[in-house]
Amino acid sequence: MRLLDFTNVAPREVAPGYLGRYVHSDHITQGRVDIAPGAVLPDHSHPHEQWTLLLSGSFALTVSGVTHVLRPGQMLYIAPHERHSARALTASAVLDVFHPPRDDYR
Repeated sequence: MRLLDFTNVAPREVAPGYLGRYVHSDHITQGRVDIAPGAVLPDHSHPHEQWTLLLSGSFALTVSGVTHVLRPGQMLYIAPHERHSARALTASAVLDVFHPPRDDYR
């Protein structure tokens, strides 16, 4: 067992306005990402499957050309290699879970 506190994890800017704090196990990476209003995450893909849960705010997530505006408590699954982008409509926070772990976020 490991008890972690995201407030004690060093933040990293993964894109302008996207400040993530990531923890890792042998099988997943989990991140709390605080996002500035209007911040855009450019279209991209990666080999990881991803779940994104909106914790607070209003967040538009476009997956394979379809835009979903998430409300707090809603989550969206992104398959490996699926193209996606995002835009924070307000100040937002998300919880991202990736499998396999994101070595580039260590």
